[in-house]
Amino acid sequence: MAKKTDEMPIMEHLEELRRVLIISIVGTTIFAVAAYFFSDQILARLLQPITSLGHKTYFTGITEAIFVKIKVSFFAGFLAALPVILWQIWSFIIPALKKNERIYFTLFVIISFLSFVGGVAFGFFGVFSLGVTFLLQFAGPQLDPMLTIDKYISFTLSFLLPFGIIFEFPLVSYFLAKFEIVSYAFLAKNRRYAILAIVALAAVITPTPDVITCLMVSGPMYLLFEISASIVRVVERRIARKRQREELEDMAEMQAR
Repeated sequence: MAKKTDEMPIMEHLEELRRVLIISIVGTTIFAVAAYFFSDQILARLLQPITSLGHKTYFTGITEAIFVKIKVSFFAGFLAALPVILWQIWSFIIPALKKNERIYFTLFVIISFLSFVGGVAFGFFGVFSLGVTFLLQFAGPQLDPMLTIDKYISFTLSFLLPFGIIFEFPLVSYFLAKFEIVSYAFLAKNRRYAILAIVALAAVITPTPDVITCLMVSGPMYLLFEISASIVRVVERRIARKRQREELEDMAEMQAR
């Protein structure tokens, strides 16, 4: 963009924001259309936790199968278009930042994409697959699950998306600590409240009301909280050492004079 963001009138801001939204939506739609041709392969991967146990899924409505494929395609399209979406956000915000802030924000965009995709992958392979296997084993030999494809896919996507979001916690914590907005002492002092907030958030974002699913989500969230707190502590120590070096250099200069 030719103009600085802070020099642009409000209407131009809105026009730029509209452009960002349109490009993001169009990009997601294009990737979703492309993903539709691979929807059977994507479904096979998402169904692997139950098909590996010998179970099948069913659909009860005429349009249920096609809408499930569309839902899966848009989920895959969103993940594929995420670099485009983040790039648009980057291009909208970057003109208003200083040179050193641009470097940090660029790194933030790149790492946030990797963190989101990594969170979704961890949620599926590290938690979801094991959780589904564990829960289905409670049925025993007398009961056979009749899983409908729409409910299963809705449950799966609702379970995975929060993992992409919560995997941003360490990255956000790093930048908050870098700009000295949050401290390790604050996080440590409010750890008990963080646990309550994590459990409450897990109860809200989990698609089912059972306690086991809530614990499956809240466990990794709390682990990420502790990782975030450790990152904040490391950043604080680095800032303290840097300030100490600067103070020693200033004292040396004053003595030299």
